[in-house]
Amino acid sequence: MTKTTRTKKADKRTDLSRIRHSASHILAEAVLNLYPGVKLGFGPATEDGFYYDFEFKKPITDADLPKVESEMIRLIAEGRTFKRSTKTTAAAKLWAKKVGQPYKTEQIEELKKTGYKTVSFYASLPASHAELGSASSQTLKRVQGDGGREVLGDGKKEFIDLCEGPHVASTKEIGALKLLSVAGAYWRGSEKNIQLTRIYGTAFAATKELEDYLKMLEEAKKRDHRKLGAELGLFTFDNKVGSGLPLWLPNGTIIIEELERLAKQTELAAGYKQVRTPHIAKQEMYLTSGHLPYYEESMFPPMELEGDKYYLKAMNCPHHHTIFAGNPKSYRDLPLRLAEYGTCYRYEKSGELFGLMRARMLSMNDAHIYCAPEQFAAEFQAVNEMYLKYFKLFGIKQYVMRFSTHAKEGLGKKYVNEPKLWKATENMVRAVLKKSKIPFVEIADEAAFYGPKIDVQVTSSIGREFTLATNQVDFAQPRRFNLTYTDAKGKPQIPLCIHRAPLGTHERFIGFLIEHYAGIFPLWLAPVQVRVLPISDKHLAYARTVAESLITAGVRAEVNDRSESLGKQIREAELNKVPYMLVIGDKEKSAKTVAIRHLTRGDLGTKSVGQLIKLLRSEITTRK
Repeated sequence: MTKTTRTKKADKRTDLSRIRHSASHILAEAVLNLYPGVKLGFGPATEDGFYYDFEFKKPITDADLPKVESEMIRLIAEGRTFKRSTKTTAAAKLWAKKVGQPYKTEQIEELKKTGYKTVSFYASLPASHAELGSASSQTLKRVQGDGGREVLGDGKKEFIDLCEGPHVASTKEIGALKLLSVAGAYWRGSEKNIQLTRIYGTAFAATKELEDYLKMLEEAKKRDHRKLGAELGLFTFDNKVGSGLPLWLPNGTIIIEELERLAKQTELAAGYKQVRTPHIAKQEMYLTSGHLPYYEESMFPPMELEGDKYYLKAMNCPHHHTIFAGNPKSYRDLPLRLAEYGTCYRYEKSGELFGLMRARMLSMNDAHIYCAPEQFAAEFQAVNEMYLKYFKLFGIKQYVMRFSTHAKEGLGKKYVNEPKLWKATENMVRAVLKKSKIPFVEIADEAAFYGPKIDVQVTSSIGREFTLATNQVDFAQPRRFNLTYTDAKGKPQIPLCIHRAPLGTHERFIGFLIEHYAGIFPLWLAPVQVRVLPISDKHLAYARTVAESLITAGVRAEVNDRSESLGKQIREAELNKVPYMLVIGDKEKSAKTVAIRHLTRGDLGTKSVGQLIKLLRSEITTRK
């Protein structure tokens, strides 16, 4: 893919983010107009739209959204513009207190603590006041303020919000919007804080884009992995266990086992070695890795044992680095590829939990490749090719690599302070991507703390985007763990480390597959591959014989042994998304055959059990 194409895609995403950020700003202004005295929280653009958090005097519901949306449309139609200004943190804090916005005051205090001396604001201005700094506009004396609004001398209003931007030039660029729902959200995502009211919405440049998105949302409701997961008996959650901690049921566990089998077969052929590591580790290891303090907010609190602090494993890499360091290595041992389906635990904020897509327990298709610099390009490309192989298998036709780089401003804070290594490794990744012609976009200031990374964005069959997998370069942790190998001249060298997880986590990937397939899994993944349907009780014995033959041949089969009509049995099997249904009646019992019905292809005729087994085994082993 050419650089021009990549830039256009990145620009489109940036433009959409700007539109949605501006819509969030207008949402806050509309709410202030309709509900004087409301307190404002955060209001960012998101991957799918935008939201804003409010503290209302009286609760609102989804029924109130049309009124708010109408006020937003009125403001947008005015062609309001956005004007940026800055204040010192001291002046900004005084402003926030003056207009009665305690959450803004708290945000400003937090920014000051992290080193900010000034903060930025954006004002939403009536079109006639676009040039706020001009002589004509300065004659419009501000006569009163309310919650972030200023009423000017000519009676028109402007709305000012603490914001880093950017915004559209005019609200007329917000071509279409829709408010979607109202939900509760804890301030700053902590259950210890007050629960605010979050209003979700989305916005696009054109009405057609919004219409297409709303159609996709309707289809997404039918395919929602939480809904289908419950209906198909794949997983569940229980408050006694805890939020974000899925319980995998028998059917879901089968899918997990099949995915692990696929990954292990693929990795064995590619020269990976499987390892297993504990679910906890001492604080010392995470201090060495740098996850403490860089990643501490995403880790569960430590537990103390015999004077030592232990943390639940939030990632597998420090354990794998420790394995690498366990004995001397030479250049002949590289590349060393260590793989593990490791269970990790991450403290996702309660407001960010979302079924399997955002859970606190995750089993990751993880591996770490230790290689010499001259081996890096081939290894990194091999990982990308593994992605493409999986995409083809699962019918993923739309994807893009998000190449995340560092920002100089974050060195020593957000990122390891090694500017030369950042430049070198980013150039290496960029070169591999360009040579492979894999579509990618480059995003600044989203790298891992230890190096540049690629996040794989895939689009499901209904057009919904997911971040499924990652491929990361790590130049920092090998140094922190003193990992070395002896080169051909007998000198010690530091390896590069590639972190990769082509199938992401079981939780997120299965959640994606449920929605991608609408619960109709390919035969090799289907929890129940065949259900035998006897027409009456006199056919039950032969039905069981057929099922036993299938099970012996490695097919997941079961018999519906309840005394139900054939029509009801078929409807139930279809609701359960069973790929193959075998109807057994007098004719089939006598001829020792089965009548085959497929979930999506309908009637496939009659075959002997042997012929059926051959057909099924071929479809299963080839993973079609």
